[in-house]
Amino acid sequence: AALGINAGCLLWGAAVAFGLGALLAVSELAYTLLKYCGAAYLCWLGLNLLLRPRNAIAPTAGAGGSGSNWFLKGMLGNVLNPKVGIFYVSFLPQFIPQGQPLIAWTFGLVAIHVALGLVWSLTLIGATRTLGETLRKAAVIRWLDRVTGVVFLLFAAKLALSRR
Repeated sequence: AALGINAGCLLWGAAVAFGLGALLAVSELAYTLLKYCGAAYLCWLGLNLLLRPRNAIAPTAGAGGSGSNWFLKGMLGNVLNPKVGIFYVSFLPQFIPQGQPLIAWTFGLVAIHVALGLVWSLTLIGATRTLGETLRKAAVIRWLDRVTGVVFLLFAAKLALSRR
């Protein structure tokens, strides 16, 4: 999931570098459409976690079956969030020197953001490894899924009701 989230950042970086982010910044329709798609996706994820919590964690991400493609879920969660694009459009240009190639600098800055995100994700993963046995208990998994489902539903509502 962490790799998917960072891949989503790379996709947003490409979109911003090639002008799609600017479209979101100026087009109310494009922004609203992406915002509602993202809210619907978060709502779908949240309801699934809330109504059908798991009893066990899938052994591997590539094991198949529903719910096992965490990379895709992480990426979609990021790509369908228009605020990431707006963040990149409003934040990255401040750090691009005047007269420098926009695409190269945008990708460079996004690569730094992704590298920091990977370090943070690896830190969290490493810090929770010692809790692995506790986190694999069926009751804990169900509780975490339900809490995460509620959080996703709250994020979906906040995204759907937010203004630019």
